[in-house]
Amino acid sequence: MNDHRTAPATAALPVGSAPAHGPDHGAEAEAIRLFRERLGLAGLIDVHTHFMPERVLHKVWNYFDTNGPLIGDLEWPITYRKAEAERTALLRSFGVRSFTSMLYPHKPGMAAWLNAWAADFAGRTPDCLHTATLFPEPGVEAYVRAAVEAGARVFKAHVQVGAYDPADELLDGAWGLLADAGIPVVVHCGSGPAPGKHTGPGPVGRVLARHPRLRLIVAHLGMPEYEEFAALAERYAEVRLDTTMAFTDFTERFMPFPPGALPRIAALGDRVLLGSDFPNIPYPYVHQLHALERLELGDEWLRAVCHDNAARLFGL
Repeated sequence: MNDHRTAPATAALPVGSAPAHGPDHGAEAEAIRLFRERLGLAGLIDVHTHFMPERVLHKVWNYFDTNGPLIGDLEWPITYRKAEAERTALLRSFGVRSFTSMLYPHKPGMAAWLNAWAADFAGRTPDCLHTATLFPEPGVEAYVRAAVEAGARVFKAHVQVGAYDPADELLDGAWGLLADAGIPVVVHCGSGPAPGKHTGPGPVGRVLARHPRLRLIVAHLGMPEYEEFAALAERYAEVRLDTTMAFTDFTERFMPFPPGALPRIAALGDRVLLGSDFPNIPYPYVHQLHALERLELGDEWLRAVCHDNAARLFGL
């Protein structure tokens, strides 16, 4: 097995910042088609894509533009800074058959409003998995229940941005409800790109100790605590990991994945899911796919990660 940090990139497109005139999306779509055809995949399923109200998304982009502290003061150009309709069209042109609208509050009083927007977005975007979110506040269990009853299929929790303890007692009923319903929760709980007060495996580990059947999907493979979050997945059968930004040239420069831990990711191959962070990525979408391919974990592993695991989880 090659050390993926030194393996040559297989992408035919540049993996750094997009050129001033923008990337060639037609060429990128063709490169992704070839990737899918080689694996025999009719499409991809991406569990970590961001769609949210435009004014909220523009604030997120401004945070990246100004090198906010939660992104580790990194230079982070947004490759797919486009209107909503253009972004959905791009994902479809890439062969992404199902995706999510990851959105999250940073303060009380936002989550229910965001959930209403996400329900409307899912209603007019049938290939988007109806996404919802939550925050530790009075009434959280009620609006989580309402979202579930409205058809939410995946939740997003952002411990770093929300600056809250996922083991907060205010969330206990909501976690129990989601565990009973079998609804996955994509949670940013790792300490990358910059640590938060409640990031790391400890706080979310306390949640899992109370709710071992909770279907947590650890975003970004839990970077940089990759091995610690792999251990949680090994301990709890319903814990999964998403690949968002992991193994890419961008991330390997500041939070490299330890090569010695790669066999653990291979062994967890039925619980690793494709995530990208589209549109908020500083390189072409295809680079995430090629970064996974050059791990040389085999086509069966790659097919499972890029499609089959999520298809089974969400019944697609």
